Amino acid sequence: MTEPTFLLVPGAYHGAWCWRLVGEEIERRGVAWASLDLPSATTGAHPETFLRDDAREVVDAARPLGPVVLVGHSYAGAVIAEAAPELADLVGLVYVAALVPEPGESAYECVRRVPARTLLDEATRHADGILSLDPAIARDALYGDCDEAVAEWALANLSTQTLASFRSPRTAPRVEVPSTYVVCTLDAAIDPLLQELLAARADEVIVLESAHCPMLSRPASLVDALLAAPRRDAPA
Repeated sequence: MTEPTFLLVPGAYHGAWCWRLVGEEIERRGVAWASLDLPSATTGAHPETFLRDDAREVVDAARPLGPVVLVGHSYAGAVIAEAAPELADLVGLVYVAALVPEPGESAYECVRRVPARTLLDEATRHADGILSLDPAIARDALYGDCDEAVAEWALANLSTQTLASFRSPRTAPRVEVPSTYVVCTLDAAIDPLLQELLAARADEVIVLESAHCPMLSRPASLVDALLAAPRRDAPA
């Protein structure tokens, strides 16, 4: 059987850069991977950049790869859920500390299912349809268990995010493909109770003792989870 490529999709405020350590670890294990930047998380993005725009970018990146596992972190859980039905070669979905809205629900509505204010809420600033993060608060909200050098590097690379991407609803239906949810128990950005609620629909749940960004703090453990995730057989 043809081995799939793992397409690593960054969450809000992040880009392909955040998967660098995971990519290095995957390559050491002889597995193919790719990543991309999302339009909504590009500094200077038009405020009317929606979830659907991000999903289209994922579909365009995934189609040339052949069999693919989509991996979505945080907000990108909504993105890969929106993109999934358009990929005939999709063999698996992995949600990492991710928002997974129901069809008709936005990422913003999804996060409000558990009425708990997080450090990420405290860090968020809003002006003219564009969201940004206060780096002093974002450090603990996103990278609480990262080495200082890694955290500083990540903070320096954060982008803005469009409010419209959070507020626009998922339009895609569910797909019949194996799914895994990685719950991060030390998360100060997306409440672990919400993660457990969202994980209930997944075929497999993997628990990491990690803050919000295990791709930066625990890349080897996250790669273990990715490679252990169930997937359907890819065409030969």
